[in-house]
Amino acid sequence: MTCLQLPQFNRLPKHIGIIPDGNRRWAENNGLTKECGYENGIGPGLQLYEFCRALGIKELTFYGFTQDNTKRPLPQKKAFKQACIDAVLKLSECDAALRVIGNADSPSFPRELIPYTNRVSFGKGSIKINFLVNYGWQWDLNHGLSGAAGKETKGKGVQRGFYKHLASSDVSRVDLIIRWGGRRRLSGFLPVQSIYSDFYIIDDYWPDFTPEHLFEALRWYEGQDITLGG
Repeated sequence: MTCLQLPQFNRLPKHIGIIPDGNRRWAENNGLTKECGYENGIGPGLQLYEFCRALGIKELTFYGFTQDNTKRPLPQKKAFKQACIDAVLKLSECDAALRVIGNADSPSFPRELIPYTNRVSFGKGSIKINFLVNYGWQWDLNHGLSGAAGKETKGKGVQRGFYKHLASSDVSRVDLIIRWGGRRRLSGFLPVQSIYSDFYIIDDYWPDFTPEHLFEALRWYEGQDITLGG
Protein backbone atom coordinates (compact mmCIF):
# COMPACT_ATOMS: atom_id res chain seq x y z
CA MET A 1 0.00 0.00 0.00
CA THR A 2 1.18 3.48 -0.76
CA CYS A 3 1.68 6.17 1.85
CA LEU A 4 -1.73 7.66 1.05
CA GLN A 5 -3.18 9.30 4.14
CA LEU A 6 -6.38 7.61 5.24
CA PRO A 7 -9.51 9.75 5.68
CA GLN A 8 -11.20 9.91 9.06
CA PHE A 9 -14.67 8.41 9.38
CA ASN A 10 -17.18 8.78 12.20
CA ARG A 11 -18.73 5.41 11.52
CA LEU A 12 -17.45 2.41 9.57
CA PRO A 13 -19.19 -0.79 8.53
CA LYS A 14 -18.00 -3.87 10.36
CA HIS A 15 -18.39 -6.10 7.29
CA ILE A 16 -18.00 -5.05 3.65
CA GLY A 17 -18.98 -7.20 0.68
CA ILE A 18 -17.13 -6.68 -2.60
CA ILE A 19 -18.62 -7.49 -6.03
CA PRO A 20 -15.69 -6.85 -8.41
CA ASP A 21 -17.55 -6.63 -11.71
CA GLY A 22 -16.52 -5.29 -15.12
CA ASN A 23 -13.38 -7.36 -15.73
CA ARG A 24 -14.45 -8.53 -19.20
CA ARG A 25 -15.68 -5.11 -20.30
CA TRP A 26 -12.43 -3.57 -19.06
CA ALA A 27 -10.43 -6.08 -21.12
CA GLU A 28 -12.38 -5.36 -24.29
CA ASN A 29 -12.02 -1.61 -23.78
CA ASN A 30 -8.27 -2.13 -23.57
CA GLY A 31 -8.05 -4.20 -26.74
CA LEU A 32 -7.73 -7.53 -24.92
CA THR A 33 -9.75 -10.73 -24.98
CA LYS A 34 -12.36 -11.04 -22.24
CA GLU A 35 -10.45 -13.62 -20.22
CA CYS A 36 -7.52 -11.22 -19.80
CA GLY A 37 -9.58 -9.03 -17.49
CA TYR A 38 -9.54 -11.35 -14.50
CA GLU A 39 -5.82 -11.33 -13.77
CA ASN A 40 -5.96 -7.54 -13.76
CA GLY A 41 -8.41 -7.68 -10.86
CA ILE A 42 -5.99 -9.33 -8.43
CA GLY A 43 -3.94 -6.21 -7.67
CA PRO A 44 -7.02 -4.08 -6.90
CA GLY A 45 -8.25 -6.72 -4.46
CA LEU A 46 -4.99 -6.69 -2.54
CA GLN A 47 -4.99 -2.89 -2.45
CA LEU A 48 -8.54 -2.83 -1.13
CA TYR A 49 -7.67 -5.41 1.51
CA GLU A 50 -4.76 -3.26 2.71
CA PHE A 51 -6.91 -0.15 3.01
CA CYS A 52 -9.68 -2.02 4.84
CA ARG A 53 -7.21 -3.54 7.27
CA ALA A 54 -5.63 -0.14 7.92
CA LEU A 55 -9.05 1.41 8.51
CA GLY A 56 -9.97 -1.30 11.02
CA ILE A 57 -12.68 -3.05 9.01
CA LYS A 58 -13.42 -6.32 10.82
CA GLU A 59 -14.65 -8.49 7.95
CA LEU A 60 -14.39 -8.47 4.17
CA THR A 61 -16.06 -10.76 1.62
CA PHE A 62 -14.87 -11.00 -1.99
CA TYR A 63 -17.13 -12.43 -4.69
CA GLY A 64 -14.83 -14.68 -6.72
CA PHE A 65 -17.01 -16.66 -9.10
CA THR A 66 -20.41 -18.32 -8.93
CA GLN A 67 -21.75 -21.65 -10.08
CA ASP A 68 -23.64 -19.73 -12.77
CA ASN A 69 -20.37 -18.20 -13.99
CA THR A 70 -19.11 -21.67 -14.89
CA LYS A 71 -21.48 -21.61 -17.90
CA ARG A 72 -19.10 -19.16 -19.60
CA PRO A 73 -16.64 -20.18 -22.38
CA LEU A 74 -13.75 -22.39 -21.29
CA PRO A 75 -10.98 -19.74 -21.64
CA GLN A 76 -12.91 -17.44 -19.31
CA LYS A 77 -13.56 -20.23 -16.80
CA LYS A 78 -9.87 -21.12 -16.70
CA ALA A 79 -8.94 -17.46 -16.29
CA PHE A 80 -11.28 -16.62 -13.42
CA LYS A 81 -10.44 -19.86 -11.61
CA GLN A 82 -6.73 -19.07 -11.85
CA ALA A 83 -7.31 -15.49 -10.73
CA CYS A 84 -9.13 -16.76 -7.63
CA ILE A 85 -6.32 -19.21 -6.88
CA ASP A 86 -3.70 -16.48 -7.23
CA ALA A 87 -5.69 -14.01 -5.12
CA VAL A 88 -6.25 -16.46 -2.27
CA LEU A 89 -2.60 -17.54 -2.24
CA LYS A 90 -1.51 -13.91 -2.08
CA LEU A 91 -3.96 -13.21 0.74
CA SER A 92 -2.54 -16.21 2.60
CA GLU A 93 0.71 -14.24 2.84
CA CYS A 94 -1.10 -11.36 4.55
CA ASP A 95 -2.54 -10.69 7.98
CA ALA A 96 -5.95 -12.37 7.74
CA ALA A 97 -8.29 -15.08 9.00
CA LEU A 98 -9.09 -16.54 5.60
CA ARG A 99 -11.77 -18.94 4.40
CA VAL A 100 -12.88 -19.95 0.90
CA ILE A 101 -16.61 -20.71 0.66
CA GLY A 102 -18.15 -22.61 -2.23
CA ASN A 103 -19.13 -26.05 -3.49
CA ALA A 104 -15.85 -27.91 -3.12
CA ASP A 105 -17.46 -31.19 -4.22
CA SER A 106 -17.81 -29.85 -7.75
CA PRO A 107 -15.05 -30.24 -10.38
CA SER A 108 -15.40 -26.49 -10.94
CA PHE A 109 -13.86 -25.84 -7.53
CA PRO A 110 -10.06 -25.35 -7.74
CA ARG A 111 -8.29 -28.20 -5.95
CA GLU A 112 -5.56 -25.77 -4.89
CA LEU A 113 -8.06 -24.01 -2.62
CA ILE A 114 -9.30 -27.08 -0.71
CA PRO A 115 -6.96 -26.32 2.26
CA TYR A 116 -8.71 -22.98 2.70
CA THR A 117 -12.27 -24.31 2.94
CA ASN A 118 -11.75 -24.27 6.70
CA ARG A 119 -10.79 -20.92 8.16
CA VAL A 120 -7.04 -20.46 8.50
CA SER A 121 -5.36 -17.54 10.26
CA PHE A 122 -2.21 -15.90 8.93
CA GLY A 123 -0.20 -13.31 10.82
CA LYS A 124 -2.39 -11.95 13.61
CA GLY A 125 -5.59 -12.82 11.75
CA SER A 126 -6.74 -9.27 12.42
CA ILE A 127 -9.26 -9.12 9.56
CA LYS A 128 -11.70 -11.87 8.67
CA ILE A 129 -11.73 -12.53 4.91
CA ASN A 130 -14.29 -14.66 3.12
CA PHE A 131 -13.63 -15.53 -0.52
CA LEU A 132 -16.60 -16.93 -2.47
CA VAL A 133 -15.42 -19.47 -5.05
CA ASN A 134 -17.86 -21.63 -7.05
CA TYR A 135 -20.50 -20.19 -4.73
CA GLY A 136 -24.22 -20.59 -5.37
CA TRP A 137 -27.03 -19.00 -3.41
CA GLN A 138 -29.25 -22.07 -3.82
CA TRP A 139 -26.39 -24.35 -2.74
CA ASP A 140 -25.92 -22.18 0.36
CA LEU A 141 -29.61 -22.06 1.28
CA ASN A 142 -30.08 -25.80 0.68
CA HIS A 143 -27.47 -26.48 3.35
CA GLY A 144 -29.50 -24.44 5.80
CA LEU A 145 -32.84 -25.99 4.83
CA SER A 146 -31.62 -29.58 4.91
CA GLY A 147 -29.90 -29.04 8.26
CA ALA A 148 -32.94 -27.40 9.83
CA ALA A 149 -35.26 -30.10 8.46
CA GLY A 150 -33.26 -32.72 10.33
CA LYS A 151 -33.99 -31.08 13.67
CA GLU A 152 -37.16 -31.71 15.62
CA THR A 153 -37.60 -28.08 16.59
CA LYS A 154 -40.22 -25.42 16.06
CA GLY A 155 -40.40 -21.66 15.83
CA LYS A 156 -37.15 -19.89 16.64
CA GLY A 157 -35.41 -23.23 17.00
CA VAL A 158 -35.93 -23.94 13.31
CA GLN A 159 -34.69 -20.47 12.46
CA ARG A 160 -31.54 -20.95 14.52
CA GLY A 161 -31.02 -24.36 12.93
CA PHE A 162 -31.32 -22.85 9.44
CA TYR A 163 -28.65 -20.21 10.11
CA LYS A 164 -26.39 -22.70 11.82
CA HIS A 165 -26.42 -25.07 8.85
CA LEU A 166 -25.89 -22.55 6.07
CA ALA A 167 -22.72 -23.29 4.12
CA SER A 168 -21.81 -19.68 4.91
CA SER A 169 -22.81 -19.95 8.56
CA ASP A 170 -19.69 -18.30 9.97
CA VAL A 171 -20.08 -15.21 7.74
CA SER A 172 -21.66 -12.32 9.62
CA ARG A 173 -24.33 -9.91 8.41
CA VAL A 174 -22.99 -7.65 5.65
CA ASP A 175 -23.29 -3.95 6.46
CA LEU A 176 -22.19 -2.51 3.12
CA ILE A 177 -21.94 -4.07 -0.34
CA ILE A 178 -19.89 -2.24 -2.97
CA ARG A 179 -20.30 -3.26 -6.60
CA TRP A 180 -18.03 -2.07 -9.40
CA GLY A 181 -19.00 -2.04 -13.08
CA GLY A 182 -22.29 -0.13 -12.88
CA ARG A 183 -24.66 -3.10 -12.64
CA ARG A 184 -27.43 -2.70 -10.07
CA ARG A 185 -28.00 -6.24 -8.92
CA LEU A 186 -26.80 -8.57 -6.16
CA SER A 187 -26.18 -11.56 -8.46
CA GLY A 188 -26.89 -14.05 -5.66
CA PHE A 189 -24.37 -12.55 -3.22
CA LEU A 190 -24.90 -14.07 0.28
CA PRO A 191 -28.73 -13.76 0.26
CA VAL A 192 -29.16 -14.28 4.01
CA GLN A 193 -26.35 -12.02 5.22
CA SER A 194 -27.22 -9.24 2.77
CA ILE A 195 -30.88 -8.86 3.80
CA TYR A 196 -30.27 -5.44 5.37
CA SER A 197 -27.09 -4.45 3.55
CA ASP A 198 -26.64 -0.96 2.16
CA PHE A 199 -25.72 -1.19 -1.51
CA TYR A 200 -23.31 1.21 -3.24
CA ILE A 201 -22.64 1.19 -6.99
CA ILE A 202 -19.43 2.35 -8.67
CA ASP A 203 -19.64 2.79 -12.44
CA ASP A 204 -15.90 2.25 -13.06
CA TYR A 205 -14.76 -1.27 -13.84
CA TRP A 206 -13.06 -3.30 -11.12
CA PRO A 207 -9.54 -3.33 -12.68
CA ASP A 208 -9.67 0.50 -12.59
CA PHE A 209 -10.03 0.47 -8.79
CA THR A 210 -8.76 3.52 -6.94
CA PRO A 211 -8.70 4.10 -3.17
CA GLU A 212 -11.19 6.94 -3.67
CA HIS A 213 -13.77 4.36 -4.79
CA LEU A 214 -13.63 2.80 -1.33
CA PHE A 215 -13.53 6.12 0.48
CA GLU A 216 -16.51 7.55 -1.41
CA ALA A 217 -18.53 4.44 -0.56
CA LEU A 218 -17.60 4.77 3.12
CA ARG A 219 -18.50 8.47 3.14
CA TRP A 220 -21.87 7.59 1.60
CA TYR A 221 -22.40 4.85 4.21
CA GLU A 222 -21.83 7.33 7.03
CA GLY A 223 -24.96 9.19 5.93
CA GLN A 224 -27.26 6.17 5.87
CA ASP A 225 -29.91 5.56 8.51
CA ILE A 226 -29.16 2.05 9.76
CA THR A 227 -32.42 0.73 11.28
CA LEU A 228 -32.37 -2.99 10.33
CA GLY A 229 -36.10 -2.67 9.79
CA GLY A 230 -36.79 -1.13 13.20
